[in-house]
Amino acid sequence: MKVIIVEDEQPARDLLRHYLSFDDSIEIIGEYADGFSGVMAINRDKPNLVFLDIQLPKLNGFELLELIDVTPQIIFTTAYDEYAIKAFELNATDYLLKPFSKDRFLQALGRAKDKAELNNPTDEEIKNITNSTPLISRVVVKDGNGIHIIAINDVYCIEAQDDYIFIYSKQGRYLKKQTMKNIEERLNPSQFIRVHRSYIANVLQIDKLELYEKDSYMATLKNDKKIKVSAAGYKLLRAQLDF
Repeated sequence: MKVIIVEDEQPARDLLRHYLSFDDSIEIIGEYADGFSGVMAINRDKPNLVFLDIQLPKLNGFELLELIDVTPQIIFTTAYDEYAIKAFELNATDYLLKPFSKDRFLQALGRAKDKAELNNPTDEEIKNITNSTPLISRVVVKDGNGIHIIAINDVYCIEAQDDYIFIYSKQGRYLKKQTMKNIEERLNPSQFIRVHRSYIANVLQIDKLELYEKDSYMATLKNDKKIKVSAAGYKLLRAQLDF
């Protein structure tokens, strides 16, 4: 198995490397100390297994998973137990809580090897996020060879585009492979409202709301972009903004 380690603490990387050295079937093809470098390496080198910390510089472990184009098995290595449920919802192979013993590590590795033999992971399992995922405070978008991190308060609106979404922000417009339903479930409903089947609006960025035609409205955002508001969306806005 080809393995990549993404861990910001050198002692933790040393320990993982030491434990892995006892298994001749394992080849460590890279070690990285931040999420951005990890994304680049995983997409480039296509490992079978990644040992992934959650609290990382630049991008955290969950944000890294959103940006990889391949589907290796993931074993999380972290000092925080509160992320375990989310990790397994993302189909993590295992969740090692630091400090972990060699026996516990080998148990996780054995699970990964068994799973590899069964060819169990699918392309969507590791990237899909469930309804119970915590609300996001920023959006991560890959654009060519670059990665943009957009604060959620800087987003004006989100527009549906088949299986993609356009994110309109103070930094510009970005295309992200994600469905409207998926992103809507991760946004604060008191700030982001599905005003139309094609649009989610940040209510803090609405500058004006006008009747467009019978039973439909037009919202003008603070960046001067105009978006359609359905009758149902208008009712949601009225309830949220209390007018």
